[in-house]
Amino acid sequence: MPERERRQGQPPPPSRVLERLLNPSQIETLRSLEHFGWELKYVRKPMFQEAVPIVLDGDRKNFAVIETDGRLNENPPFKLRP
Repeated sequence: MPERERRQGQPPPPSRVLERLLNPSQIETLRSLEHFGWELKYVRKPMFQEAVPIVLDGDRKNFAVIETDGRLNENPPFKLRP
């Protein structure tokens, strides 16, 4: 059975709305990354788990995850798609 695409072409929510899902360590890391052109792209919300913020670098080439403790993980254990 093919995976059903859940994205329906709706505009993404503003980043300030997504930031409400982050903890203080993640927000601190995000603020530091923003100085280098990174931006919060979206937040994954797996069922019964913590939110997973996905950031995109300034060149729009590399995605990364901000872990719960604020570390930047450029090699997450799952596949990221634009």
